[in-house]
Amino acid sequence: MNASQTIAKLAESMARAQAAIEGATKDSLNPHFKSKYADLASVVSAIKQPLADNGLWYTQVLHDAENAAKVETIIVHSSGEWLSNGVLSVPVVKNDAQGYGSALTYARRYSLSAAFGVAPEDDDGNAAAKASPDPVARIHAAGVKPTAGLMEQLEKGQQEIVRALGDEVIDCFEAGAPDVAYGLISEAGLDTDEKAALWTLFDSKIRSALKKIGETKKPPLPAVEPREKDTARAAAKGTA
Repeated sequence: MNASQTIAKLAESMARAQAAIEGATKDSLNPHFKSKYADLASVVSAIKQPLADNGLWYTQVLHDAENAAKVETIIVHSSGEWLSNGVLSVPVVKNDAQGYGSALTYARRYSLSAAFGVAPEDDDGNAAAKASPDPVARIHAAGVKPTAGLMEQLEKGQQEIVRALGDEVIDCFEAGAPDVAYGLISEAGLDTDEKAALWTLFDSKIRSALKKIGETKKPPLPAVEPREKDTARAAAKGTA
């Protein structure tokens, strides 16, 4: 851990600040994946006043890297004490300005959230208690098996969304970032049929890797019981 020689005052102020920091609201809409998320501005808004009230501020240092965005969040106290939270690296899956910008924003948001213990608020109320965080588990819980033809049964707009997400997931695996790929699926907000169709786009290696990542998520939540309409739909497709 990189820090100043003493961090006693910083630690005391951080304890007070973290007690006052609330979750970041998921108020940004990703129209591509039809899901809401807590963006960088929401995280900054969640920590801004508690930091100011306790003599704290932060800076985010960018580090040079090939095909990756590397960000280091450093917390500073008015006394001059400081604490580095280490370097977070996010692969740039598309080698252009937009790809780097997306990776940089992602890295800044997650580094800042980790530094101050900010968690996104659940704007769906009890959604966490009703749904498994593992997108793969949701597919199997709904009685849908990854078989050919599921993509064609989606409407054209749904197919475009699912194929675009599939391309991004594959790009992440090629860049050596399976955890980022899993996160994309988890935050995509796809329904059961869309998840099942997405599954058909991946080879056995990617499927196995995604399952393995899902199994490491703790604590595990019970699988979702099939909704009546999902069960009927699956039966109609001969996949139940």
